[in-house]
Amino acid sequence: MTGARSTEQPTDPSADFAGRSVVVAGLGVSGISAARALAALGAEITVVDGGDDERRRARAEELRAEGISVRLGDGDTLPEGTGLILTSPGWPPTAPLFAAAAEAGVEVWGDVELAWRLRALKHSQPAGWLAVTGTNGKTTTVRMLAEMLAAAGLRTAAVGNIGTPILDVVLSDEPYDVLAVELSSYQLHWAPSLRTHSAAVLNLAPDHLDWHGSMAAYAADKGRVYEGNQIACVYNSADPATEHLVRDADVVEGCRAIGFTLGSPGPSEFGVVDGLLVDRAFVPDRQQQAQELAEVADLAPPSGHVAPHIVANALAAAALARAWGVPPEAVRDGLRAFRPDEHRIAHVADVNGVAYVNDSKATNTHAAQASLAAYESVVWIAGGLAKGATFDQLVEGALPRLRGVVTLGQDRELIREALSRHAPDVPVTDLERTDTEAMSAAVREATRLAKQGDTVLLAPACASMDMFTNYGQRGEAFAAAVQELMESQDGVEG
Repeated sequence: MTGARSTEQPTDPSADFAGRSVVVAGLGVSGISAARALAALGAEITVVDGGDDERRRARAEELRAEGISVRLGDGDTLPEGTGLILTSPGWPPTAPLFAAAAEAGVEVWGDVELAWRLRALKHSQPAGWLAVTGTNGKTTTVRMLAEMLAAAGLRTAAVGNIGTPILDVVLSDEPYDVLAVELSSYQLHWAPSLRTHSAAVLNLAPDHLDWHGSMAAYAADKGRVYEGNQIACVYNSADPATEHLVRDADVVEGCRAIGFTLGSPGPSEFGVVDGLLVDRAFVPDRQQQAQELAEVADLAPPSGHVAPHIVANALAAAALARAWGVPPEAVRDGLRAFRPDEHRIAHVADVNGVAYVNDSKATNTHAAQASLAAYESVVWIAGGLAKGATFDQLVEGALPRLRGVVTLGQDRELIREALSRHAPDVPVTDLERTDTEAMSAAVREATRLAKQGDTVLLAPACASMDMFTNYGQRGEAFAAAVQELMESQDGVEG
């Protein structure tokens, strides 16, 4: 970590948007939120979107009724007189609109950047931000963190990439003490002035390289979350890339690097000792002392199985909570109150001695690797949109656990090829179907390959949009298929 810098960027809550011509790129949830917020500040808004379907037309009509201009079917042309572009996270830096903006000297912000600049608009004492990013585990960690903060009696919310637009929360009449903020690499790319109280990078693995252009660019955008941190830069002791980002960050004088590990922690780390989550960072004598926070058993879902990456998420959340000053008992109570995402390592049922687990949210190889590592004997359901990923390392690492594999989706051949190279003796069923019943067929085939004691695991390692609206719909299809299986079987356990 280098240098000392001010934690506060010049922020004019009124921002003087009156009469300013602003283009909002994208007619999604964050785009609509930004358009309305800026219009309320007196800006002249034009929303642009390259699509022109029924859903977009309905949204456009709502905005037009509020006096906001919307242009559908053309997201490439920069309107004359534009003074600022406010982009939705998914628009890549290579979009023609941004090339035109660069040529014209027009700034591009994201919704997070706007929220940061307007955070004092409604409240003279704006909420602090505790930020979380990483390739995987962001949502789980942020939700755990929010539970810890709430257990400490703080007014808080889980916001950002987790689903609630952060701009809506920042501009709400309700005051907050501190926000648990999930940030994607997309959002960080477009947030140049963000400077949080404390932040964590959970892990780094290749993802969204088609958007960022390279792993180096992806990592650099993730590392932006550490810039200007005041109290703690939390990193994964088992992932050297995250520590390198801390070392490269320009932070406030006195900001500390805090690691988390699944092993026994050293000084300035959080870790696990004899089934206990412990803090050896925010204690009076970190060379000699450790503070018990909770038991690993406090994280146990109804199935009773606690995956290692869930423990890591809990440690990262605890580090951020403790950086804010949350007492140990609130960390414990928050973890006990936490309930995992229904599509993240969610135990669906046991049928004839076989466990069925929905991890549809494992949309990349890093997430799938953590999921596969949590079970001893697995029939793996995998496939979808690969997003430029390769699968050799994933398959090679999972080989000792693979009982069988069922592949489906657009890029399933990439997985089959990796299996043929590294797991030629593992039985594989390939499903060419992409209809709505494909998941039912996948569950049936996985059941045929499974034996008592196995886990049928949906951990696709791919995005879902080739066959489903999102990973949630994919997970629901899996759960429905397991329910069908239960109804067709006489012997149902659990």
